[in-house]
Amino acid sequence: MLVDVEFADGNAFSLSAEFLRVYSPAADSKIRSIGGEKVIFGRRHVGIMSAEAVGNYGVRLLFDDLHKTGIYTWGYFYHLGSNKFTLMRKYIDTLKKHGLSRDPKRK
Repeated sequence: MLVDVEFADGNAFSLSAEFLRVYSPAADSKIRSIGGEKVIFGRRHVGIMSAEAVGNYGVRLLFDDLHKTGIYTWGYFYHLGSNKFTLMRKYIDTLKKHGLSRDPKRK
């Protein structure tokens, strides 16, 4: 699942639900703290159930893991889109460093 965001300056970004979930601007109870580093893992297949405008400055996303407290401002969407590849690489490197996976745990 992708979220497409377009800006008046002509920039447009396609951001995956996993990427947006991992870089949620909200504190989250599903984060594992490892050596002071916060790590979200197992979200490769997360989906977005709804999106709600918050004033004129952002969007609240409801993910199918029930995370819904992050408000993505337009400036934050722009930051994420502009730095998508660097941030995704950092996320993957952090998971590898801690022996974690993007895939959910099998039950």
